[in-house]
Order: sequence, then structure tokens, then C-alpha cells
Amino acid sequence: MGRIQLKSVTKKFGDVEVIPPLDLTIQDGEFTVFVGPSGCGKSTLLRLIAGLEDITSGNIDIDGADATDVPPAKRGLAMVFQSYALYPHMTVRKNIAFPLRMAKLDQAEIDRRVEGAADVLNLTDYLDRRPGQLSGGQRQRVAIGRAIVREPAAFLFDEPLSNLDAALRVGMRLEISELHKRLATTMIYVTHDQVEAMTMADKIVVLQAGVIEQVGSPLELYKTPRNLFVAGFIGSPKMNFIAGEEAAKHDAHTIGVRPEHLEVSDSSGTWSGVVGVSEHLGSDTFFHIHETGLADTITVRAGGEVGFNHGDRIYLTPRADVIHRFDAKGLRIE
Repeated sequence: MGRIQLKSVTKKFGDVEVIPPLDLTIQDGEFTVFVGPSGCGKSTLLRLIAGLEDITSGNIDIDGADATDVPPAKRGLAMVFQSYALYPHMTVRKNIAFPLRMAKLDQAEIDRRVEGAADVLNLTDYLDRRPGQLSGGQRQRVAIGRAIVREPAAFLFDEPLSNLDAALRVGMRLEISELHKRLATTMIYVTHDQVEAMTMADKIVVLQAGVIEQVGSPLELYKTPRNLFVAGFIGSPKMNFIAGEEAAKHDAHTIGVRPEHLEVSDSSGTWSGVVGVSEHLGSDTFFHIHETGLADTITVRAGGEVGFNHGDRIYLTPRADVIHRFDAKGLRIE
């Protein structure tokens, strides 16, 4: 079991309230991602759940029991940090077993859990190596293994892939997602990377200045962002925003069009502009369009075979069915 409920939780550092009153329920077995820019409160919120920070007011329930004043070690949660925090003088086996030895489990049970975790994480062949003999991805798997053996109610990940290079990040992202499917255990994952959030989560919690802006599945946030902040944060490249007369035509203060929802032509269209920088990614090309009279830059995502040159004048037509409308307060207009 791993149902976690936050009820009117707040956090202050001195006189500064970093988490205003907040309510959130994470269901048993869910993969929930906290996402937002640096300083939005996502890691603080995770530490409150873990018990590494005291809440100022409110309650945290774990599996229906009030855990607000329960020490971290007794909450039944396991945390994986950005830093691997492995003991360099210990083998992989001893690093993974460390929390079990501290809990004074018998050796047979320790061996069973360590070997089971190593099998799940493809670390069996590395159990007698030391951390210095492993790659960054392997070290992160050891840190995850140390969490798995505790058989927690939920796993808490605090930006665990930040120290890895791009290729390893993609690989570990897949491994953690696969691990969730195998274990069917609640996971809460903190990241500033919306691509990680979109590809891994069952449910995304978008935070800004300690406030939950929206909660939903990746597709819900992509298709129906609640406000301008969520619309601009979810999606890569980010949504184009247009105000003024063009927005007024749609009875809105601001309209939003995703780069992939703009059709391009060299002859006719709703808007026109001049091609600036083009980013060729093989399957896709991102064109950054200037001199539209709508915004400083309009980004277009087109197929990799679409070819325009720097300085070309092209025409853009937004798909009418996916234009997002927002009012003067930045809230979505249905």
C-alpha cells in the first residue's frame, strides 16, 4: 500500500511561506511527478512527505494513518537523491544491503532482498565491484537498489538523473518507468524537466511558487492546460502565445498555438514571417520565425523533410481545432 494524502499542508521558513495551503492525494501504485521551474517548491514538498522537513501546519496521511509527526525512518518510504551517496569502500552488495543491516535483519533475508533487487536492476554481475568501478547509470541503479530492498510503501525520487549525461538520462528514464511497472509501487518523482514528466508520469503535478497550478495526466495537461503558466511549461518546444488584435478575433486576451499545430507553406496562409534559425533534428525541424507582427518569435515544428532557408518568407496557418484561448487573468477559456 502507498496512498499518500496531503491536507492543508503549509511550510514556512521564518516568515516566508514557501508552500501555501496545499491539498493533494497520490493514489496507491501511481507514478506521480512533481514538475516546475527551480524554486517552485517541488523538492521541499517531497521532503515534507519524507519527513526530512517539518510541516508548519496541516497533515500528511500515509495509507490512512496520520504520519505528520512520524520520524522519516518509520514512514515506510524510501528516498533516492540526486547524489548517489554510495560508500566508496563498500561493494555494491554491501551498499545495497546497508539499510537492512542497520535494521538488523538476519543474513538470509538480507541476501534474498539484495539478490532480488540486483536481478531486477541488472546488477547481479556487479555485486562484488565497488562504486568507483561503475558507470554513472550503474551507480544510480545501486542507489535505487538500496531503496528497493527496504520494500517501502512508496519511492521518492529527487531529481535522480540530473548528474547523468543525455544518453544515460534517456536509458535510466526507461529503466525507472519499467521498474514502476514491475513493482507496482507508488512513486513520486521530482524534476524540472517536463520531458521526463511527460514520458514517465501517470499523473503530473505542476507547481509554481509552492502553488499547484494543475494536476492531471500528461495528455490532459498537454491538451487542456488550465492557464498560461501550464500551457507554456508543458510541451517542447513551448507553446507560442499571441495577444492583441489576433487574439481578440478569437474572443480571447491571449491565444496559444503549439509549434506542431502550425501548417507551413511558401505561398499562402493565415500569417506570414521570415525564417530565422532552423534546428534540424532529422525526423523534425524547428523553424524560428520573425517579423510576423504577432510575437517576437513564432516557433514551428515541421517534418524533417521540410526545407526552408534563413531569410525565406513563409506562411503559417494554425489548426483551428487546437487553438488555446486565455482570458486577461491567464486562465483557460473553454
